[in-house]
Amino acid sequence: MKIFNKISMAIATVAVAGLMTSASADKLDDIIKKNELNCGVVLDFPPMGYFDKDNKAAGFDVDYCNDLAKALGVKSNVLNLTWADRIPSLVSGKTDVVIGSTSDTLERAKSAGFTTPYFVFKFQVISKKGTSIKTFDDLKNVKVGAAIGTTYETEYLSYAKEKGWGKSNYTSFKSENDAYLGLYQGKVDAIISTNTNIATKLQTKEFKDYVAGPFVPNYDDVVGIITKRSEVAFINYLNLFLVHQIRDGKLEAAYKKHFGTSAPQALIQSLRDNK
Repeated sequence: MKIFNKISMAIATVAVAGLMTSASADKLDDIIKKNELNCGVVLDFPPMGYFDKDNKAAGFDVDYCNDLAKALGVKSNVLNLTWADRIPSLVSGKTDVVIGSTSDTLERAKSAGFTTPYFVFKFQVISKKGTSIKTFDDLKNVKVGAAIGTTYETEYLSYAKEKGWGKSNYTSFKSENDAYLGLYQGKVDAIISTNTNIATKLQTKEFKDYVAGPFVPNYDDVVGIITKRSEVAFINYLNLFLVHQIRDGKLEAAYKKHFGTSAPQALIQSLRDNK
């Protein structure tokens, strides 16, 4: 009987400890308790994330980080990430959340928890004027590159494999900046990026002699905010935050500020439908 009581007490102790562990592991409570949100952003990806003339983090994703911190009532700490750092930064605890234009692929969803979409991109080619690229299939005849760990790298390589020209003409760059530098230096003839980033680059003097080319065929890049997959309560909060960005007019303001246009009605409706 004494042995049974000891076993029962041990089981109860383990159960209580498990409940305490679960409670302490709630990301939403942890952020509020420490009074700081560590928010990861890719800061070489304008206009979503970049450093302004005062070397301060700026951009659409940065504004969303700061808006989220304000909603939580905590300080905002924006951390600069590469594309490949996004999910590992969550796993290691370096970031609490990543607002980094992360494509909501089913493969990534095995490792990270996604919100409903907050933005949609098109993938596009950029090359120097005079380069013979009229259609996406013309890339088989030139040297192509993209930043490693991006969905547009995955989509290009998948398309090239399907079409039969493979990746012998392909170069993978460690970051978005390196990809554009490689293009500028002539290491590749064209790179794949997003329509938003390309539009920004074409306004600079360095890329005045370059041109936006064809889009990746039949693909819309839908992106979400990510955190640890297990943080269900925090993901629910993030989804509600996105809905409030619409209600409060902040989504519309962010679009006009960074893109000079109104937010797409399809995106607004999508967020409302998933509230």
